[in-house]
Amino acid sequence: FVPGNYNGRIGVIWETCTACKACVRICPNDCLHMETETRVNVLDMTEEGDENHGYGVELEVGGMAARRIEGSEEAAADFQLSTAHEAPPEEYEFGEVIDLAGDTISVRWNASGTIEDVASSELVGAEVDIVSGRIDIGRCMFCGLCMESCPFNSFFMTNEYDGMSGFTREDLWFEADRTRVLPVQHAEAVDIELAKRADQARKKAEKAAAKAAKSEA
Repeated sequence: FVPGNYNGRIGVIWETCTACKACVRICPNDCLHMETETRVNVLDMTEEGDENHGYGVELEVGGMAARRIEGSEEAAADFQLSTAHEAPPEEYEFGEVIDLAGDTISVRWNASGTIEDVASSELVGAEVDIVSGRIDIGRCMFCGLCMESCPFNSFFMTNEYDGMSGFTREDLWFEADRTRVLPVQHAEAVDIELAKRADQARKKAEKAAAKAAKSEA
């Protein structure tokens, strides 16, 4: 059973994954393992003026912020996961929010440890310990059940095999960065999940507002 006759390189849009673990449960060879990472989630990818904007992570002291790396959008658009032997280009740099002062935010960057004052318009919220995962390609038999079981269209399979070999057993453990399908390359699937999550956040906010108004009445 190979859905769509594709049984090669596996890719995942981790930004749309909800950790339902449908893929983990259905995998017959125990290839999929859930982990966590720091990441910009799908609700924080919207632009100012977008109808789904404003439902992401709030920037707050002690929380995480992310800034898009210059040139990353162009690099992401040109990256081909299905034939790559390396991880995709980094899209964001992450840091801890140290202070909020008007339109300026002080951030301690994770990579360098330096503190920088950054315009709030350049930053988006980031989530820590958000779901991610790794795949043991050495055990995978490319049956496609993970892709078929995913209710969020997060899994993709190709008919490419480049980049799936290694000299050690550990080389066949594909961390999230080796399976990551960049959102820009499957914008339609990302937009569908974004709309669903924004609608859920909108309804939750409306219920909270109604409850608050009722308690004040």
